[in-house]
Amino acid sequence: MTTVHTTQRHSARGAVQIAYQTEGEGPQVFILPSLGRGPADYDALAPLLAQAGFTVVRPWPRGLGASQGPMDALDLAELADDVLAVVEATGARQPVIAGHAFGNFVARTLAARHPRAVRGVALLAASAGKTPGGEPPITAELMASIYASGDLTLPAQERLAHLRRAFFAPGNDPTVWLDGWHPALKQAQGKAYAQARVEDYFNAGGVPLLDLQADEDTIAPRRYARVLQDALGSQVTVSVIARAGHALVPEQPAAVCQALVAWMRSLPPAPTTQGDSP
Repeated sequence: MTTVHTTQRHSARGAVQIAYQTEGEGPQVFILPSLGRGPADYDALAPLLAQAGFTVVRPWPRGLGASQGPMDALDLAELADDVLAVVEATGARQPVIAGHAFGNFVARTLAARHPRAVRGVALLAASAGKTPGGEPPITAELMASIYASGDLTLPAQERLAHLRRAFFAPGNDPTVWLDGWHPALKQAQGKAYAQARVEDYFNAGGVPLLDLQADEDTIAPRRYARVLQDALGSQVTVSVIARAGHALVPEQPAAVCQALVAWMRSLPPAPTTQGDSP
């Protein structure tokens, strides 16, 4: 059963309210959505994780639903602290934080700022944030499709073409992502990412990382598959999901659940007392 809650926090820029939904019982795993999208993206995955014995916590990004606060000049640190407020509100003991695509940058920023508050971070179809040669990790053509996919002024058929190009592996159904886009949220989050320094989040505070890659990802392509592992060594576990593109979770929810659960069960148990404070 899914339950929706809210928590309050105060930032340097004003009051913030963050909504979150929970389901299941057991060790906590927080799952953060992609750029301009919300927790409904995990409607298929969350019940599977709950059935596997985990409490699934889905924070709503600031600016969506009941999650409200200042939206101008957001940065990754402030978005990470929104998630930390939910960690504290739930009383979670070093939860795993999983982030899809953009959500991975928020998750790694949280771990980098408060490493003892996090047991591990799972990157779902995520860019490492940099490339070996320093070239842009995402081509201009793909970046155009990323934004056009969620441009609600475009015809549905045009948006479907962009969704196929950027997010979904051949043969997978892109219509599941025609809805669920929030343009103002996407713009604010995009600015937060653009101004971030990779060095501030890259190693996620040294916590264990699962780099869960999609085999047919065009945005985080296989030619960059070893960037994190080469840089961070044994801190990183790599797992690859077949027949999936950058959307990953709606394409292969059962396979994502299996890989995520196996990795989480391999981690040391969480302590019995809260490990960090903001």
